[in-house]
Amino acid sequence: MKAAISVKELTKSYKTSSVALNAISFEIQSGEMVALIGASGSGKSTLLRLISGLMPANSGTTSIIEVNGQSIQKNGRIAADIRSSRAQIGLVFQQFNLVNRLTVLTNVLAGMLHRLPLYRTLFGIFKNEEKKLAYEALKRVGIAQCVHQRASTLSGGQQQRAAIARTMVQKAKVVLADEPIASLDPESSRMVMELLSEMNQKDGCTILVSLHQIQVAMKYCKRTIALSHGDIVYDGPTESLTPRLLRELYGVDAEELLREEQVNAEMSTPATTALHQPLHLANVY
Repeated sequence: MKAAISVKELTKSYKTSSVALNAISFEIQSGEMVALIGASGSGKSTLLRLISGLMPANSGTTSIIEVNGQSIQKNGRIAADIRSSRAQIGLVFQQFNLVNRLTVLTNVLAGMLHRLPLYRTLFGIFKNEEKKLAYEALKRVGIAQCVHQRASTLSGGQQQRAAIARTMVQKAKVVLADEPIASLDPESSRMVMELLSEMNQKDGCTILVSLHQIQVAMKYCKRTIALSHGDIVYDGPTESLTPRLLRELYGVDAEELLREEQVNAEMSTPATTALHQPLHLANVY
């Protein structure tokens, strides 16, 4: 069976800096939820952008990236059919990437644009059943009451949940989350991570999530890939990443991964607000 994510000899460098990724290789199997950790500048965001086909690897290299058996890029060239491949990849960013002036509903409906005819995409024409699907996704992430609000009026945690609802509507098989809780408070962080975990366990999505906090990885991901200066320095069970091992791998940079322990302890407390409150179907048509 083909891996959900396959990366081989991936190399990326920038003109203004040193090598961002140094011929790294790994595979993630279908249904895994894997943490990607590393100090700032370790290459996490670059790796996720490369896997999603948003940027090419170095030309003239033997870099290969495949998602669910489909080529994303090879030898530093993005695949010609990248649009169809990218439709199967959900992206969750630290900065949410919502259109602030549009309603929450419209932002979530954007997740299904790749399945619609061009004329409906251009004019934003959505059928009632599509709107209902988007509403159900918002209900699932606990913000159905915000359906008609402009995205700019939501809190950071609500915006991130709207972004996850958009990914649910997209029906992505692979989800790449780039530090999705970096700018959130502990309670919002817990809710976002539990939603990603639910997508993994109930929907069968393969999740690769980059994190700064090792304690969050410990709670939600059985496997962790650790990057340092563009190299994979660890790939294995998260439970084996003790503070001592992290300090051996990262030196002084390990404190960046360990200093959040007190904050993350708050994530283990029971939620004060349920994700799935009983709600009556709003008029979304």
